[in-house]
Amino acid sequence: MNWSFQLYSARNFQPWDGVLKMLGELGYNEVEGFGGVYDDPKAFRAELDKNGLAMPTGHFSIDALEKDFDGVRRIADALGVKLLICPYLMPDARPGDAAGWRGFGERLAKVGETAKKAGYAFAWHNHDFEFKALADGSLPQDHILSAAPDIGWEMDVAWVVRGGADPLPWIEKHGKRINAVHVKDMAKPGEGLDEDGWSDVGHGTIDWPGLIKALRAKSATQYFVMEQDNPNDIERFARRSIAAAKSW
Repeated sequence: MNWSFQLYSARNFQPWDGVLKMLGELGYNEVEGFGGVYDDPKAFRAELDKNGLAMPTGHFSIDALEKDFDGVRRIADALGVKLLICPYLMPDARPGDAAGWRGFGERLAKVGETAKKAGYAFAWHNHDFEFKALADGSLPQDHILSAAPDIGWEMDVAWVVRGGADPLPWIEKHGKRINAVHVKDMAKPGEGLDEDGWSDVGHGTIDWPGLIKALRAKSATQYFVMEQDNPNDIERFARRSIAAAKSW
């Protein structure tokens, strides 16, 4: 498997050339981009090439995707991104009811159509808020996926769990749409207190061996992306996580 690494995890451990060198030496083949690495795409691509890394997936804000798709396309083409991913919706922009979430799903569907015409795949990336029940008992994630039936889903398993859901039924139901996965782990009780409750992959509470088996069997996942939102030691996280993953 070509294990990938979400570069957002390393945002506090600059410079980027050192991060990319470390990832290449540890055995990663791919990275996933985010806004913090798009300032000079050609120069960043040169650093990727130097370290034997590819960037097939990248996160782009809903604003950029809706208002400046040509700009997104220029960045993606320079870096080699094939799958465009919308990663987040700011709290003040989140709808409060089912109709609002269906409306947001329709917006993603339009972005997906634009992306497809331009030759890219497109996906939504979840956090925990999509799994918090609305007043009518329904879930935002259901409304997003039903209103945008042709887009993919980058499933962030740990955020699904933090949202109070079991990821396995979601994999069973939507596996054909899951084209990327964030491989992230949650710390055991009393651990990871200075890392927002996250842990190195394979050293926390999530059954990753079982989930990897389910994802391989029941999903269309092409990209398995390591992430830790707030690591205190990037080399340790990257090293221990890929070592655990390779044992699966």
